[in-house]
Amino acid sequence: MRHNLAKEKLAAGKPISVVAPGYTSGGLVELLGRMGFDAIFIDCEHGPAGWEEVENMVRAAELVDATPIIRVQSNDDATITRALDRGAGGVQVPHINTRAEAQAAVRAAKFAPLGHRGYAGGRAALGVKGNFTVHANTETMVVAMLEEAQALENLDAILEVEHLDAFFIAPGDLSQSMGYPGQPDHPAVQAAVADAVRRVRAAGRAPGVLTTDGASARRFVDLGALFIYVSLGSLLQPGVRAFLSEIK
Repeated sequence: MRHNLAKEKLAAGKPISVVAPGYTSGGLVELLGRMGFDAIFIDCEHGPAGWEEVENMVRAAELVDATPIIRVQSNDDATITRALDRGAGGVQVPHINTRAEAQAAVRAAKFAPLGHRGYAGGRAALGVKGNFTVHANTETMVVAMLEEAQALENLDAILEVEHLDAFFIAPGDLSQSMGYPGQPDHPAVQAAVADAVRRVRAAGRAPGVLTTDGASARRFVDLGALFIYVSLGSLLQPGVRAFLSEIK
């Protein structure tokens, strides 16, 4: 497990760029890292990647000094451990709605005395000099996903949990829980996201948001967001449309 440059930037209050390839391709991960993204988002909740493919994507991210962050399918000890044993620089844990759930995610991702991560190490321990558990606790990033109205109601308590590196406010499921299913851009949903970003930053923590282009990224950075997520599809679509419009 390498030094986590994305975590270092967040801790310094600097925004990081996080891109989701959307496809299980080590080559694509390498390309995106060469382009300059700070972190690669590997989706094991909704995405198709199997564990062997995940490991190869993690290797590719390490090759280009991009932090591989795995979104696990659930807040489950064994799943989080398996993702980190593959060498991930961090885990993004979905559906954190309470302080207790946030604490559980941290305990699963950290070795004693901070948690109870099962000790095996896997490829994550390869090349680490000294005590691997200390190194892993220092370098592992833990991102809590706040996806329901309940999470925002409990936000102050969740923000008190130590060793969480970012708090990602996800508009998709949030819109559903607020009564606007399929409408993440609804004004009420976006207002809730913006309010949560302000509250997270006011607490001295790192807010995370979904963006779709440079303009939305700039808007959230100006608001105080630091964990700036975008999908590769969102970035490609405008360019592809413009190109094809000149041909058809």
